[in-house]
Amino acid sequence: MHPLVEKYFRVDRLPHIWCPGCGIGTAVFTLVRAIDRAGLDQDKTAIVSGIGCSSRAPGYLDFDTLHTTHGRALAFATGLKLARPELKVIVLSGDGDLAAIGGNHFIHAARRNIDLTTVCLNNSIYGMTGGQHSPLTPRGKMASTTPYGNADRGFDLCALAQAAGATYVARSTTFHVERLCELMRRALLHRGFSFVEVACQCPTYYGRRNGLRTAAEMLSSFQRRAVSVERARELGPGELEERLLVGEIYSSEAPEFVEEYRRLMERSEEGAALDGAV
Repeated sequence: MHPLVEKYFRVDRLPHIWCPGCGIGTAVFTLVRAIDRAGLDQDKTAIVSGIGCSSRAPGYLDFDTLHTTHGRALAFATGLKLARPELKVIVLSGDGDLAAIGGNHFIHAARRNIDLTTVCLNNSIYGMTGGQHSPLTPRGKMASTTPYGNADRGFDLCALAQAAGATYVARSTTFHVERLCELMRRALLHRGFSFVEVACQCPTYYGRRNGLRTAAEMLSSFQRRAVSVERARELGPGELEERLLVGEIYSSEAPEFVEEYRRLMERSEEGAALDGAV
């Protein structure tokens, strides 16, 4: 057994329930590698999830974990971070969980710049409940609820995160695991709201309906479609259509919410003390 599995996983709960060829296992193990490389204290790291295929991951991870309600992982994580600011809090979420019912929480966690690391495992489908289309299912693609093709335009969650105020935004795929590990490591060490989107294969529901029947075919698709942030600067808009922009998309510094909130509380307590002395 791999040493990182022994250290960071609840081995008595393995093997996992994910389908053969699913990319979630790759993404979760890559996150564990990033946690190890970042030197995080396992006893001071908490992992929060909502509902969905990816959200089963905390059940296998040997950290303090919360498996919460659908779309509410960021709400629970915000409360946890406010109560225990010394913890490193990581949110694992799927595209349906984060971008649909949890979309408003996502926007406001980014706006507040609260010190959370959110990892979206984007398999472009609702995998756990029967293969319905999600807000990240690309236009024209098939799902159980769009048998003739999806008419909706998909979200660009990285663009949304940046526009909403996130101070670290990155994207990679389960094919580009070394790049993904480094981006996750940087996100974990970033002070403020950090967001990493992982393009993640689902051959069971998404792939077989869209001409990519095996995990290998889906990974090859990621390889073909990926274009680095650096390379994208040299390409025109038409050349970027249907491509996956990968790499560190945005990084900046801004006041962090918990620190600002605690300063506000201190000022209010000082004001109350002065009022009581009058």
